[in-house]
This record gives sequence, C-alpha cells and structure tokens, in this order.
Amino acid sequence: MRPLEGLLVLDFSQFLAGPSAALRLADLGARVIKIERPDGGDLCRRLYISNLELEGDSTLFHSINRNKESFAADLKNGEHGGSVLALAARADVLIQNFRPGVMERLGLDYPSLAARFPRLVYAEVTGYGAAGPWRDKPGQDLLVQALSGLAWLNGDAGGPPVPFGLAVADLFAGAHLVQGILAALVRRGVTGRGAHVEVSLLESVLDFQFEVLTTHLNDGGKAPERSSVNNAHAYLGAPYGIYRTADGFIALAMGSVTWLGKLLECPALEAYREPQSWFTARDEIKRTLASHLAARSTAHWLSILEPAGYWSSDVLTWPQLMSHESFQALDMVQEVACRGGSVLRTTRCPIRIDGEIFKSAKPAPAVGEHTARILEEFQP
Repeated sequence: MRPLEGLLVLDFSQFLAGPSAALRLADLGARVIKIERPDGGDLCRRLYISNLELEGDSTLFHSINRNKESFAADLKNGEHGGSVLALAARADVLIQNFRPGVMERLGLDYPSLAARFPRLVYAEVTGYGAAGPWRDKPGQDLLVQALSGLAWLNGDAGGPPVPFGLAVADLFAGAHLVQGILAALVRRGVTGRGAHVEVSLLESVLDFQFEVLTTHLNDGGKAPERSSVNNAHAYLGAPYGIYRTADGFIALAMGSVTWLGKLLECPALEAYREPQSWFTARDEIKRTLASHLAARSTAHWLSILEPAGYWSSDVLTWPQLMSHESFQALDMVQEVACRGGSVLRTTRCPIRIDGEIFKSAKPAPAVGEHTARILEEFQP
C-alpha cells in the first residue's frame, strides 16, 4: 500500500508547477482527478519543449500528467460548477495555479470552499505571491529566473546573465507545494481541519538561493563576483569549475589548490599556499589549471585525483550516463503505455519508502476521458 492511498486530489492547475506537485502525490498513492476545460484541456497539452508529441499531446504533458484522471468542466457553467463542488465535497486536497482573483470570481477560492468543506487542504501556486506590484505579472519560469537574480549567478564574469537550462522555478515551487500539502495533511490528522497552502515561483527560487543570499545579506550587501574563467559558483574560490581536457571535460569541486598542484605535478599551483588566495587569485589560478588540464585526457587526470580522494568527476552526456552501470542500478526509467498504444519512456518517482521503488504504468488522460465515470461515482 502506497502511503497516500485513499486520498483524493483535485488538480485544477496547468503547465508545470501545480501538475508536478499533483504528479508526486499520485506517485505516492493519491488518486488525482485533473479538472480541465472541455475545449482543449490543460494548455500544457500544446506546450512543446521539442518537436516530439504522442497521440496529439506534447511529451511534456504526458510526462507530468501521467497517473491522473481527467474530468472536463467549464467552470463558468453553473451545472458544471455544481459537479465540481460535488467532487470538492469528497476531496482531501485541491491544487490550483490560476492568477490571483480567478478562483474568487468562480466561487472556488479558499474562504468559500473552507466554509463548506473545513477538512479540505487548499493548495495554491502563484507567480509572485497574492500581494505586491508584481501580483498580476505572468508567472513564467524564465521571467521569474530573470527577476529573482538567479540568472546573474550563472555564466562567466563579463558575460550576460545565463538562465538555467531547466524550469527550476516551476519544479521547485511544485516540490515546495508538496511539502506544504503533506504538512497540512499531518496537522489535519491531529486537528481535523484543513489549511490554505501557498507557494510562489519567486519565493521558491529565492529559497533555492538561500545559501548565497545569506552570504550577501551578511556581507554588507556585497555583490557576488562571478569568475571570468569556467564560472561554476559565484562565491567559491578555485578550483571550483568544469575544465576542458585533451578528450573531454573534468569537474573539480572544493579542495586545496596547493595539494592539487602537487597531485597534478603543476608547480605554479603549489605556490598558492594561503587558502585566502584561492579566492582573491581565483581567475589566475583557474587559467593556469585550465592550461595544464588541457594537455592530458580526463581518464588520466581522474586516475590521479580519485585515488587521492580529491573531489573530481567525469562530465557525462546523457547517453554516457544512461549506459553506465551506476545509472542502471538506480532503475530510474519507466515505460508508460499510452491510450493509443504508444509507449512513453520517462523517469520514475525519485522517492523510495521501505526500499520500494514507485512506478506507475497509468498514462496521462485524454481531455474528459473519465468524466462520465466520475459523475456516476460522485453524484449526490
């Protein structure tokens, strides 16, 4: 029995943050009913991150909405609204990520539902919070990365800000929403009352930066200084970064520059004996190191550094990673048979409980695929 079996989740959300939270709850055993518009459903069905599609929907939609049911409802239609309220009366959790004010106009906001269903855990994702001058700005991942300062931590000094190559704001917000939902469910088990769980993309990305923001807040407001050579962390000194070798790349984490020079037989590095210099002379050290590492293969350098316990690693492509026995031992890939017979290969839930790996072969639904059955099951 999965830990959340028996819980019913209504997922009104679209795109990534809310649906990713609902997906994780589904992976852990909850029943998730996705509430979608009859005319096209979740906009994520047409949000393509490549040219791939499966059975008319984007692979992104399939991957983030597997293991769910679909209930089609026009929330502005009174009859449909009554059906949705019948579902809410039985639900444990409701997730929504409409812009502030939308659910209020529909009568599906937290105060309205909490008054009728006090055990409901109402979970809400916004872009920038429910108040403030950015309240109504589009809550889109790249825009949040840009506004939050996150992009200014990436890339080399002198270059432009560089966003992450992933939707980090959405996915962190989804993870934080799950944490809040589970905490509220635990409290409900004690008090019998639900809760209003709120996260925003901006707050999640600020929390993601807590380590470096704390440094900034306690360092007189001094701005972080990106390295101009192989920058990998604006606050860490040499050798931290990824370097080209004769046949690929090598990653070097924190460690003594003096010891590294001795291991690599690079006398120029051994001259930096004071740890403070590993930051003050960071770019100079990294230029010397980059030139030295380029002369030999990655395997050569790792054969020296790894036995010595120096924190280092190869830099793998996805094909190299997936062919490695360490990746295969994780059993991270699952196959999901889609409605029309196509097969989606995707990642599984990363959480293990009591040693159990949670996979699910249930595919993402078609728009309204389960409406009739759900109406029959939940009719008053």
